[in-house]
Amino acid sequence: MAQQEEEILGKAYDARLMRRLIKYLKPYKWPVIGAIALAIGSAALGPVRPLIIQNIIDKYFKTTGVEPGGMSFLLALLAGSLVLQAIAQYALALLTQWIGQHTIYDIRAELFKHLQKLALRFFDKNPVGRLVTRLTNDVEVLNDMFSSGVVMIFADVFVIIWIIVFMFSISWDLSLVTLSCLPLLAWATALFRQKARAAYRDVRKHVARLNAFLNEGITGMNTVQLFHQEERMYGQFKDINRSYTQANIRSIFYYALFYPGVEIISSVATCLVLWYGGTHVLGQHMSIGTLISFFMYIEMFFRPIRDLSEKYDTMQQAMASSERIFKVLDDPTTLTLPVNPVPLGTLIGKIEFRNVWFAYNGEDYILKDVSFVVKPGDRAAFVGATGAGKTSITNLLCRFYEFQKGEILIDDKDIRTIDPAELRSAMAIVMQDAFLFSTDILSNISLGSPNISFERVEYAAAMTGADKFIARLPKLYEEQVHERGVVLSSGEKQLLSFTRALAFDPKILILDEATANIDTESEIMIQSATERLLERRTSLVIAHRLSTIQHAEQILVMHHGEIRERGTHRELLAINGIYARLYRLQYKDQTVEAAAA
Repeated sequence: MAQQEEEILGKAYDARLMRRLIKYLKPYKWPVIGAIALAIGSAALGPVRPLIIQNIIDKYFKTTGVEPGGMSFLLALLAGSLVLQAIAQYALALLTQWIGQHTIYDIRAELFKHLQKLALRFFDKNPVGRLVTRLTNDVEVLNDMFSSGVVMIFADVFVIIWIIVFMFSISWDLSLVTLSCLPLLAWATALFRQKARAAYRDVRKHVARLNAFLNEGITGMNTVQLFHQEERMYGQFKDINRSYTQANIRSIFYYALFYPGVEIISSVATCLVLWYGGTHVLGQHMSIGTLISFFMYIEMFFRPIRDLSEKYDTMQQAMASSERIFKVLDDPTTLTLPVNPVPLGTLIGKIEFRNVWFAYNGEDYILKDVSFVVKPGDRAAFVGATGAGKTSITNLLCRFYEFQKGEILIDDKDIRTIDPAELRSAMAIVMQDAFLFSTDILSNISLGSPNISFERVEYAAAMTGADKFIARLPKLYEEQVHERGVVLSSGEKQLLSFTRALAFDPKILILDEATANIDTESEIMIQSATERLLERRTSLVIAHRLSTIQHAEQILVMHHGEIRERGTHRELLAINGIYARLYRLQYKDQTVEAAAA
């Protein structure tokens, strides 16, 4: 699916997509109008020079010699046109780049803002690498279109128009001779477009394969090295890289063939003009200045045609990239926001699930008719096998996903009537895999919130025990953790994640196997702190270590998306059901480990 999306090719011009892209130019209407005016003016300054040279030659260069009188003005006019065109092109280049950069800034900002609004279901289906490509490569391709595509196409088209106008104003019959090569040029251009389109599709296919392989190979480098698969992976990479290189060479081949082809057609046109014009000059039916000016027009005429073939490739890439960008922007995977949200108010912390059914896909339900109540300040623990639906409960409570049936209430208010931002501000969650940003310790705990002081961060770190390892760092709270906290151990990263949750002082605290990656010593430090901190907070705890939830007010045993057992630790042991079997199994494992030690 991902590779098919990368192969989207699109037309060189798609009116539907272009209309949407033009909307991004509306805030810059006057700069765009200025750029078009500069393009039209600059386009006229080039073709006027052969006309000036024709007049100089025909009026002041005679067979008996040069007549200098009056030529100074024409030479000054010629030099002035050159200087004026240079200034116009300089201003045009600056203006188009300014328009392009501001436009893609707006597109990139809109795209990122939209990504933040999408539900997690969207990110389950779309790899991160593909989304990063949308925000970087695809948006940059649009910059090429806005800065050197649309406006410069106007410039090239008007250059051709001005040339034709000046040519016919000088000599209509020599103009027809010059343009007689256009059918041949049109055929060559159509053939080039067909071949270049197929070659470009082939390049996109191979670059998608290359990106996918690199992403997988680099992400899984530890596994590759652990099992000594470097040679095999290198061999696969060489094959994919070779195919990509060959596809690029094939693409370049058609460009290398087309440009000399245009030169040959240009030479044919020159020969025809020389033959026809030379005959008329010898017969004194045409001036030498007219013939020379047409030689210059031929060179000018075919240059923008070559440029337009390059713009074709730019436009084709832009249409493909815009289609992929708009596919993300049009994605409907968003939460249904309440029209008139109910304010959460002062949160008490009561949580209730009423007959909740939930499926990630279709009717393949992960949760089936789940109902429970957690009283304010109580601790509810969820246990069960992997895939039983424990994490899905916390995801629904935070409203990361929409449930299909039932109700979820907080303080007797349906969470679908509450603004998700306000709802989540009352909660904090610590997951099994701690995520850290590429910044310092302090920013990773406070997340830049102005409501969290440094003293509060220090207090939270002291409560979790994170202050002990932070004290050993050279820069303390200003220590950089780098990408995903690679310089920290799993336990240290989890301690920071726990500290972050406590610093926000939530009314509802969710621990999703939060101690799974922490060693026993770190777990003891956290447990001693959380026993005090959870006293006045409603908490949901998912734990695979049953010893950590024995003091929960209620334990809910999940099995195949249903709550099979509920009660306290003692009550569930007395039932002698699923929970009791899980507890005896873990207790047996711990006994064996203790004996081995």
